[in-house]
Amino acid sequence: MKAQALLLTGVPGIGKTTIIRTVAAALSRRHIRGFVTGELRSAGRRVGFELSTFAGHTQRLAHVDIDSRHRVGRYGVDVAGLDEIAEEALSLDDGADVYLVDEIGKMECFSAKFRSAVRSLFESGRPVVATVALRGGGFIAEIKERPDVELWEATRENRDQMPEQIVRWIAQALPGEVEER
Repeated sequence: MKAQALLLTGVPGIGKTTIIRTVAAALSRRHIRGFVTGELRSAGRRVGFELSTFAGHTQRLAHVDIDSRHRVGRYGVDVAGLDEIAEEALSLDDGADVYLVDEIGKMECFSAKFRSAVRSLFESGRPVVATVALRGGGFIAEIKERPDVELWEATRENRDQMPEQIVRWIAQALPGEVEER
């Protein structure tokens, strides 16, 4: 079975989001769906995370000031906001060439709509590149164990070459040529 999804894992801070952003820039002529995750900072401290879709929508994912029963460490998770992003950025789109999802982690797994959207993407046969937590049970383990995915680990030694390797992986799954910028 040829893998239609590529999962990128690695320790926190290794550069997975940077890799996804670099891949997105290289594929700027393609129709990309999905999102990237960024830190929210105040006075030099991380206070939360936000999701930015490739269509330009930004949504706060988690924050120290969010009062939620869904928590990861000191962050309350905005599950309703995540549901909105999942419906917008991860819904199947006939015009989409590739889906980039940063990330499948503990916070994202609180959303049933997110989990359902990711399953649908993986079952659609469309190319998907997603970052995934290095450790985790439940949905994280389920996704990593699928027979139709490849799992690559980013390390200090290989992270600089990963964007080019991922673009080549995507090119094999897409009609036409994918040019790197």
